Amino acid sequence: MSIIIQKFGGTSVANPERIKTIAEKVAKFASQGNKIVVVVSAMSGETNKLISLAKEMMKFPEPREMDSIVSTGEQVTSGLTALALINLGIKAKSYAGHQVKILTNKSHTKARIENIDSTLIKKDLDEGYVVVVAGFQGSDIEGNITTLGRGGSDTTAVALAVSLKADECQIYTDVDGIYTTDPRVVPEARKLDSITFEEMLEMASLGSKVLQTRAVEFAGKYKIKLRVLSSFQTSGEGTIITFEDKKNMEDPIVSGIAFNRDEAKITILGVPDMPGIAYQILGPVAESNIDVDMIIQNVGQDGLTDFTFTVHQNDMEKTLDILNKKVKDHVKAREINGDNKIAKLSIVGVGMRSNAGVASKMFRTLAEEGINITTISTSEIKISVILEEKLLNKAVKSLHKVFDLETA
Repeated sequence: MSIIIQKFGGTSVANPERIKTIAEKVAKFASQGNKIVVVVSAMSGETNKLISLAKEMMKFPEPREMDSIVSTGEQVTSGLTALALINLGIKAKSYAGHQVKILTNKSHTKARIENIDSTLIKKDLDEGYVVVVAGFQGSDIEGNITTLGRGGSDTTAVALAVSLKADECQIYTDVDGIYTTDPRVVPEARKLDSITFEEMLEMASLGSKVLQTRAVEFAGKYKIKLRVLSSFQTSGEGTIITFEDKKNMEDPIVSGIAFNRDEAKITILGVPDMPGIAYQILGPVAESNIDVDMIIQNVGQDGLTDFTFTVHQNDMEKTLDILNKKVKDHVKAREINGDNKIAKLSIVGVGMRSNAGVASKMFRTLAEEGINITTISTSEIKISVILEEKLLNKAVKSLHKVFDLETA
């Protein structure tokens, strides 16, 4: 008898008919004698609707109240899913995050899970119930509702898998696995049978929307078997995320192309070129719980330099507000600009470790297509660039072809 965690995303539970469909899938696994815990996201579009309502009350809503509001989306879905299962003759119970004792820190809107008391879930599983948990949420030590950030339901699922020592964690989405890139941009994109955790972690952090970064980190740390499948297909193995590096010499150097249209670039012009300037700029941003991605500090001239970094588009306005109020006069910056018409594009592959010339091939291809890049960032297994958002699709298609991802 296996313990299986099954997580269903927003498109999988977008309406009552789809909830009934996933209930039938869950019922099939339960009827085979498995112990099943289901984790659900809010219905597609529901979280954005709740955020918009909050912003009608207050431009920058208080994080504690925001968590109370947006957590209701998943609670609705978990209750509906339990009802759909009960209607099929399956014993089921739904729980909100705080009811199953998902304890987090106090970082509202981006909380991190610290502990899960799985006693209640284990009791229900032993009594033959399918347990349906509202993803994306928990509570802090004082009982305040907290949320885990965008895509947090993936993290809920993997954390429960760790706590329950599950045999497998299945992530169901609207695609049937991990692709070499987004098939909506490149129709020739190919589904991968497997991908290493290292590659998946890079893909997730670089914009691939299939899995949340923290969920991949969690699964890798605790060696949880993770599989990505389609909610809408009755068969298929999906993509398994493995712990082994690819050893076959025929394996491709580049495994996939990730991109993110949700980035914004912030540039501070004419700041003093001196030790500590990066902290003076980024310290106040970090204190406001805003994640900074790529960072570039230009070569100084005449004692001054320019400083550029990227944040999520949703944080651009707030970041500019912080910089103008707390940083600009303090560091004597000449000007602060924001640009949300950018995109980040990345190529990823463990094969890049042992193969030279990948970067030059990437840059040559983009140059031949007349695509200008403004920022570059690298690691052992990835190269990321910032470019104009309107040129993103063209760039993805050309790189997908030049690295032979259609046929690899």
